[in-house]
Amino acid sequence: MLVLGIESSCDETGLALYDTEAGLLSHALHSQIAMHREYGGVVPELASRDHIRRALPLTEAVLAQAGKPLSAVDAIAYTQGPGLAGALLVGASVANALAFALGRPVVGVHHLEGHLLSPLLAPDAPDFPFVALLVSGGHTQLMEVRAFGQYAMLGETLDDAAGEAFDKTAKLLGLGYPGGPAISRLAEFGTPGRYDLPRPMKHSGNLDFSFSGLKTAVLTQVRNLGGNVCDQEKADLARGFVDAIVDVLVAKSMAALKQTGMKTLVVAGGVGANTQLREGLNEAARRRGYRVHYPDLAFCTDNGAMIAFAGAMRLKYWPDEADSEYAYTVRPRWDLADIVRGV
Repeated sequence: MLVLGIESSCDETGLALYDTEAGLLSHALHSQIAMHREYGGVVPELASRDHIRRALPLTEAVLAQAGKPLSAVDAIAYTQGPGLAGALLVGASVANALAFALGRPVVGVHHLEGHLLSPLLAPDAPDFPFVALLVSGGHTQLMEVRAFGQYAMLGETLDDAAGEAFDKTAKLLGLGYPGGPAISRLAEFGTPGRYDLPRPMKHSGNLDFSFSGLKTAVLTQVRNLGGNVCDQEKADLARGFVDAIVDVLVAKSMAALKQTGMKTLVVAGGVGANTQLREGLNEAARRRGYRVHYPDLAFCTDNGAMIAFAGAMRLKYWPDEADSEYAYTVRPRWDLADIVRGV
């Protein structure tokens, strides 16, 4: 079965072709970072318009890469939510229009399920069951994953997501957008321990997160330093911030593995590409005899490959989810618990 996947939940337009027999055949991605940088963040209306411009050319690109005609597509998967409503509607409209023209079914995919399953696209894909740490600009969650469609929430952020904390802290330090990569690079030049920032909820006794207090602590330090902050002070503060957030994510992840009795941690989402986080998780897991799996760097951020794969698995295990009515809708807010099913 050949599945075309369409991702348009935020500021990346992703298309991909996944074959249930041959695996991932092709993928293409257009990022809107350059367009949104001058505004300091994602502008929803601009994001939607750009998705409209990019969706069909990228569809043609992945078909050409795979050497397949559009008529060879057996089903189309698209991100139905959560995300920006206007952006989601673009992907949903393109998917349903193409499917209607071809007489093929569509399947709406939960964006977080796509991220959860993205490490399974790697050559050394993990086996079920595993604990998943999803860390991105919009989400920070720990989940127990027993099989396809069998997910249970272990803990989540009570306020800011980890990626959001990275972006906001980078802005406080006068760094560019997106802030995550910028603050991580700056932290490499910082002095460890120069700023000992709080580790919110590290010892809370549960697996929930909170990062708003850490962001406030950085703001307090910036104000104490005054208006003219030298580059080394910024690097030291960035190092303190990154060390604090990594410390919490690592501690909670190890606690989740211990609590569930599982031996494998899967990391997904844009923050999963962070070098310091990967080093911290790898070292902590090595000491305890756990294994950590990451998606390819190309699949850490939003992408069409994870949507094509998740859609293909949905259609494989639950053919009843195939929709040929084309009366589509999107779900900007969508609880992952709503898609849990038995295999």
